[in-house]
Amino acid sequence: MVNEPGGHGGPNPCLEGSSIGRESSKVSSRCSTRTLKPERRERLREKMRRRMESGDKWFSLEFFPPRLAEGAADLISGFDQMGAGGPLFIDVTWHPAGDPGSDKATSSMTIASIAVNYCGLETVLHMTCCCQSQEKITCHLHKAKRLGLKNILALRGDPVGDQWKEEEGGFCYALDLVKHIRSEFGDYFDIGVAGYPKGHPDAGSFESDLKFLKEKVSAGADFIITQLFFEADTFCHFVKACSEIGITCPILPGIFLIQNYHSLQQLVKLSKLEVPQQIKDKIEPIKDNDAAIFNYGIDQAVSLCQKLLASGLVPGLHFYTLNRTMAAIQVLKRLGMWTEDPRRFLPWAVSAHPKRWEEDVRPIFWASRPKSYIYRTQEWDEFPKGRWGNCSSPAFGELKDYYVFYLKSTSLKEEELLKMWGEELSSEESVFEVFTHYLSGEPNQNGCQVTCLPWNDKPLAPGTSLMKEKLLRVNRRGVLTINSQPNINGQPSSHPVVGWGPSGGYVFQKAYLEFFTSPRTVKALLQVLKKYELRVNYHVVDVKGENITNAPELQPNAVTWGIFPGREIIQPTVVDPVSFMFWKDEAFALWIKQWAKLYDKESPSQEIIQYIHDNYFLVNLVDNDFPLDNCLWQVIEDTFELLDRPPQTDREMEAT
Repeated sequence: MVNEPGGHGGPNPCLEGSSIGRESSKVSSRCSTRTLKPERRERLREKMRRRMESGDKWFSLEFFPPRLAEGAADLISGFDQMGAGGPLFIDVTWHPAGDPGSDKATSSMTIASIAVNYCGLETVLHMTCCCQSQEKITCHLHKAKRLGLKNILALRGDPVGDQWKEEEGGFCYALDLVKHIRSEFGDYFDIGVAGYPKGHPDAGSFESDLKFLKEKVSAGADFIITQLFFEADTFCHFVKACSEIGITCPILPGIFLIQNYHSLQQLVKLSKLEVPQQIKDKIEPIKDNDAAIFNYGIDQAVSLCQKLLASGLVPGLHFYTLNRTMAAIQVLKRLGMWTEDPRRFLPWAVSAHPKRWEEDVRPIFWASRPKSYIYRTQEWDEFPKGRWGNCSSPAFGELKDYYVFYLKSTSLKEEELLKMWGEELSSEESVFEVFTHYLSGEPNQNGCQVTCLPWNDKPLAPGTSLMKEKLLRVNRRGVLTINSQPNINGQPSSHPVVGWGPSGGYVFQKAYLEFFTSPRTVKALLQVLKKYELRVNYHVVDVKGENITNAPELQPNAVTWGIFPGREIIQPTVVDPVSFMFWKDEAFALWIKQWAKLYDKESPSQEIIQYIHDNYFLVNLVDNDFPLDNCLWQVIEDTFELLDRPPQTDREMEAT
């Protein structure tokens, strides 16, 4: 996509402007978790079982909800990066003091729901007995189910004060919570429980704690995640002891990454664990040097994980990230377990909500804003499968300026956006320059790189150099591109840039271009398009909804499709005339809601953005002859040529 980062949305823009034929390409042997088709419909325990049978080690990551909405926005924006490395799942902790079951931006329920629905991540939600009645827990579980969450880590939880206080009508033990979940929800949830390699601090003995763990598994727990520990022998002894009493479910070691002295002290205090003397001896001399402790923590974690993996007792590794993912990524890369893979199940970012498992068709318009599309269609009971079909009234919900959409651009401060988009605009050409700086990657007059636009939340993919000159030329002339894809004629589905879907297939695309432009340019464009009437379909619409098109009424146009062994043709991306009118509202609104709002009311800068919003048109073009060279760039060039001619009367222009 133009203005689309590679690997998550639509096809990569680096091949824009050329017809791409069959070429072999080298790809890695393993897709990331989110894009393996067999895993899309599997339960978490089934994924674990399959990976254990194949000997394919996995990793998982734990996060906690930040206290502030800004911190939640930063955490959410990092989920896509963490998902790219291929975790089997992530889990989100539950803190009673933070109103964890609410709809607040910082609640555990909200963070976990966003990870599932908008980031496509298999997610485990912690649930504790602390400060909750049985009725309240049941309500939280029903809400989790409604939001698409299918995995619960059932815990007693830490007491709010120094001593555990029994909640009236509640549970005192995780065992009771596991039994309750199975009683009320049957087999819907996969359930994890905690294990303590040295025994729970409140248990009478290691043996009695193991017996209690066995009861939790017998009551319905599917897997165990251990408390942190510092030595591999501790975990190996624990696993063998579990095996001896008949515990056979997966046991994941909880890996704590030492990143600074304070966090180590705090976590040890909470977990009531003793730090081995050899680690103390290493830490004490450098306790005031955060960089040195960070590097030591990486080395210590890598060494521990290598020993665990070599033991043959570990199916996967679970990392307590403390929301600091850099250390976890470094450790995983050194272990060879961080495996970013460009292949995608579909050419757009999928959701992990169970009701969307069958979804395989979407309009192309939201390619750079997939989270917005998911939000606006979240109330649908069914989703298109196989084909979009004719839909005269799709029920798109209203898009609110909601914390869910704190993507990279909306989580930036206004001062940062002003430096990118112009602290003061003097003309429409000032806006053109913002688009061209975004495309070129060169610093603007403020010395600032434009890393996002209201319609595109992330920087361009590196491969855009092959199409950069064409894009820069049209944007300098006021054809402000927000979305595009090249024509593709039978690329292997394994292609690292444009490939998607199962191995052994071939993918196809029609060239597509979407942009804002002025009334004058539209007038010339419509004249030019008469020469391409049989080849190019177009929609030209203004903010009021006045639509000019040559497309058959209500007929969707498939612009991406794939052919795979033993399967029907899949057409995951369409240009749908009805959906385009809903997208139009969103696309025009972004001029005001994200850009114009940065300036003082009635200032020249705000008036320029307001003028573009009120007068420009949103245009999409489709070149239906995908085996031929993309003609859309020539359409734009012909338009510029017409604009550059000496002024003509309307009659002369029509004759031309």
